[in-house]
Amino acid sequence: MSEMEATVTATERAFHVEGYERIEYDLVYVDGVFDPANTELADSYTPYGRALMVVDETVYGLYRDRIHAYFDHHSIDLTVVPVKIAETAKSLETFEQIVGRFDEFGLVRTEPVLVVGGGLTTDVAGFACASYRRNTPYIRIPTTLIGLIDASVSIKVAVNYGKHKNRLGAYHASQKVLLDFSFLGTLPEDQIRNGMAELIKISVVGNAEIFDMLDEHGVELLSTRFGHRGGSAEVRAIADKLTYKAIETMLELEAPNLHEIQLDRVIAFGHTWSPTLELTPPAPFFHGHAINIDMALSTTLAEERGLITTQDRDRVLGTMNRLGLALDSEYLTPELLAEATTSILRTRDGILRAAVPDPIGACRFLNDITVDELADILTLHKKVCVDFERGGAGVEMFTGGVDA
Repeated sequence: MSEMEATVTATERAFHVEGYERIEYDLVYVDGVFDPANTELADSYTPYGRALMVVDETVYGLYRDRIHAYFDHHSIDLTVVPVKIAETAKSLETFEQIVGRFDEFGLVRTEPVLVVGGGLTTDVAGFACASYRRNTPYIRIPTTLIGLIDASVSIKVAVNYGKHKNRLGAYHASQKVLLDFSFLGTLPEDQIRNGMAELIKISVVGNAEIFDMLDEHGVELLSTRFGHRGGSAEVRAIADKLTYKAIETMLELEAPNLHEIQLDRVIAFGHTWSPTLELTPPAPFFHGHAINIDMALSTTLAEERGLITTQDRDRVLGTMNRLGLALDSEYLTPELLAEATTSILRTRDGILRAAVPDPIGACRFLNDITVDELADILTLHKKVCVDFERGGAGVEMFTGGVDA
């Protein structure tokens, strides 16, 4: 949600406009968002007496009865738009289908759309909201780990264009984000793993305490769905502390730079070469695996530059590997790195700005990496990865379904 203020200065030969947009949004913890006793969601739609919900179809299949019981209890007429959005369907075609449903519903200008699903769903539906009448409000309920700790924390929304990751998009804050971590209990393990790559990202260059927790407890957090499918009370407490600190760290890093005017971005760790890598295979990488390969290579680069020790390099790669995240891939080649470097230089205004750890928990940006050095680092990295389980390959690396 935003408010505007602006001034206009007129001279005989020109007009100067200076405007500022104040952005406000809330991230609110809700235990059981579709429990009729919780009114946090209903309070936003009671004034309209109705709600339009764009929802991941897998999530809808799992929670359909609870969703309808909730809105019936609060006398809110619910219209449901189920969507199936895999990475290959994060497209203008899907975007147009959602916009068409906005029209059919007769959406009122200030009426917030309810978006329920993982990061792919909230990205595409959020971009539809940003574009529809240039500014339609929306409320997000993220249902994946990536959505809860990353995608719904920022204000970025987007679709892919061809083989270009998030090439078309906008900065469009939701009115609020309702954080209900109980959704993790029904999430497949590959999606938990996918989200844990984002926790690696936040921690390795932004918060060493989080990395320590991942290093020690990551495997159990993965298997117990962060304490929402089995696991002890202690595991649940660790999970709650870790995810809270991750969101807090994300906001500390993102909030001063919501529109990415400052291009040296700590949370772009893992996002230098991965945007090209992710969509290269016939079935795209899961986002978490793609960025993890980038982060792993960047960690080897940091060690080679003397920014971290060999012991810390292996600690980072070891934590990634134990979680089943990919360290390397046959698709990661010198040719791809050269192509990806050319692409990201355009995005980053001609400067590489490659984020690397210096040391764990802090960040340095490297701008002087040559294509030849990258090729040498890649050769070294592949040799390092051979000594890890699976030779550095990830578990369930490629997309085959949707982000439930």
